Amino acid sequence: MRFVHCADVHLDSPMRGLEAYEAAPVGELKGATRRAFENTVNLCCSEGAAFLVIAGDLFDGNWRDFNTGLFFVKQMARLRDAGVKVFLVRGNHDAQSRITKRLPLPDNVVEFPAAAPATKRLDDLGVAVHGCSFARPDTSDNLAARYPPPVPGYLNIGVLHTALNGREGHEPYAPCTRDELIARGYDYWALGHVHQREVVCEQPPIVFPGNLQARHIREAGAKGCTLVTVEDGRVTALEHRVVDVARWVLISVDAGTADTPDEVLTLVRDALRAEAVAAEGRLVAVRVRVQGRSPAHDALMRQEGQWVQDVRATAADVGFETIWVEKVELATRSPRLDDARRRPDDALAQLLQVADALRADPEAAAALLQPQWKDLVSRLPPEAQHGDAAIKPEEPQHLDRLIERAVDVIAGRLMPPAD
Repeated sequence: MRFVHCADVHLDSPMRGLEAYEAAPVGELKGATRRAFENTVNLCCSEGAAFLVIAGDLFDGNWRDFNTGLFFVKQMARLRDAGVKVFLVRGNHDAQSRITKRLPLPDNVVEFPAAAPATKRLDDLGVAVHGCSFARPDTSDNLAARYPPPVPGYLNIGVLHTALNGREGHEPYAPCTRDELIARGYDYWALGHVHQREVVCEQPPIVFPGNLQARHIREAGAKGCTLVTVEDGRVTALEHRVVDVARWVLISVDAGTADTPDEVLTLVRDALRAEAVAAEGRLVAVRVRVQGRSPAHDALMRQEGQWVQDVRATAADVGFETIWVEKVELATRSPRLDDARRRPDDALAQLLQVADALRADPEAAAALLQPQWKDLVSRLPPEAQHGDAAIKPEEPQHLDRLIERAVDVIAGRLMPPAD
């Protein structure tokens, strides 16, 4: 017997802010969650799965119309016609959705209630599935503590939307621990909420499959679901199956060996080509980060605008209509700054000392900037005020980048041009 475990589908996620990016493939990215879910349904059918488990966040909050819910119902009908049952719990984003509460689902779908954990038995398969939905988006109760004991003689599966005892980038909803889940005595825990795939425990398997489709650069990498094989009443294999149709990728290029911007561009081209091959025809949304101590640094800084467009043109050449460069980050360092540090009386060395002090104490640096910051932000373009590309000096990593850039600008005026 086989079954498929997925989570965090976020159907029709709006992916706000894409329109602000240059030449963004908005339609393809916004339709990607549907196509990834269709791929999951196709996988269930092609692998002869007995059932599909959806561990929360099927939807992405409330919707303006019924189209999202109707799409889901049609996919469930496809599974019904293929003899595949579906078990789902509502997560924090599902709890925000009102429309789906008024849509009847096909009879192969079991949605677990929010009032208390419930159990659904599949006597012909010897399987008992236990689950509990979120009643509200900010569920802070330990739902796992109320799950029922395992059904003797059955393969027991727990379905839960949780961050366990905490995961970076995720709200601590329905908190519980790995040991609590193990102690419950189930044979498999189908978790959701964390968008990065993680096998928390191998025996019994406790699995976050990750989301089906990445929606931004913080969800980089291949995405998919877990195909579970059961033999003689126990789980014998876990397979990660990739179902995404658009892939977000962070490419880090070390420019340390490059003497000129053209040589850096060659390194970028090679990296883009490798990602295009790895994506196997999928759309690739790329953030290019060029870093390292590089002799090309000064020239890159002087012609940054032109060089960024060169990167975009290179991406179009490597993968026409399959590669989109979301952003280019220049984070190289000049070797000449290291030389300046060895001359303590030099004006540039003193600048570097000030920058180091600000980095060492982000709170003091933020306090220094705060009086002028609001006025400055109000003068910035919208894309620099909101979204992933926003400048946020109150966050240490953004402040660090601002300091580095300020050093680059000032150093460029203090140092003579490189030979």
